[in-house]
Amino acid sequence: MIKMIDMIFSDRNLSQKLERTEARANASFIEARAEISPEANAEWIEVAGVYAMFDGIESPLTQTFGLGVFDEITDKELDELEAFFKRHNAPIFHEVSPLADASLIELLNNRGYQPCELTSVLYQELENKPNLLINPNIKTRIIEPDEAELWARTSADGWATEAEGLADFMFNFGKISAQTKGGFPYLAELNSQPISAGMLFIYDEIAMLAGASTVPEARGQGAQNALLNARLQFAAEKGCKIAIMGALPGSISQRNAEKNNFRIAYTRTKWRLAKG
Repeated sequence: MIKMIDMIFSDRNLSQKLERTEARANASFIEARAEISPEANAEWIEVAGVYAMFDGIESPLTQTFGLGVFDEITDKELDELEAFFKRHNAPIFHEVSPLADASLIELLNNRGYQPCELTSVLYQELENKPNLLINPNIKTRIIEPDEAELWARTSADGWATEAEGLADFMFNFGKISAQTKGGFPYLAELNSQPISAGMLFIYDEIAMLAGASTVPEARGQGAQNALLNARLQFAAEKGCKIAIMGALPGSISQRNAEKNNFRIAYTRTKWRLAKG
């Protein structure tokens, strides 16, 4: 008798799980920001299963997640969501899964939205132990409670070469990330010196990997593989069934993820309300 193997397919049910995990992780960040820096006026709301977040005008978290994946979206719900962002004088962005109801595309077009960004949403099932080539000289660990600034500085140094001014933004962003409920900030160290940082968020049986970066002078030594291996093993030990991450389509990050057993669940579109 042939034993049937349970498989996870890229369908609306999976999209709901992935979108909700990312939304919950970001909502926890917003709550941490509101507690640590109340002057930022960070907040989030839920409308028809959609999480709408404000974390500052320039923050990548100021947007929605899960639009049209959970409940029906009409002009009424979009009115409420848009009012939330307008109250904060913020631009209006929606991340939309292709598994959302097809009627949403026409609705967004009619209201003046335009697509502005694509993200590959990748996942892997955590049934097997990761088979990665690990540099034995690199050690990984979850940071101690008093090491939030160390983690943030390591992360920011890794992003410093990407764009002018990004290091300062990522340092401030990282200090909040490292203190977010549900998050596990990881460091990779070489000769006891931190060279790479990465985040792991766990909600229910889903683990989300985010924010990995390596300082320029230590690249090419396997720090990213070490962090990936450590986070996947930890997530599996905690009972997670799926690990997820996002990447720019066709990017090095996507290729590295696919080399390490991640596969694309779908490509998500970010929509922005054009200025009227």
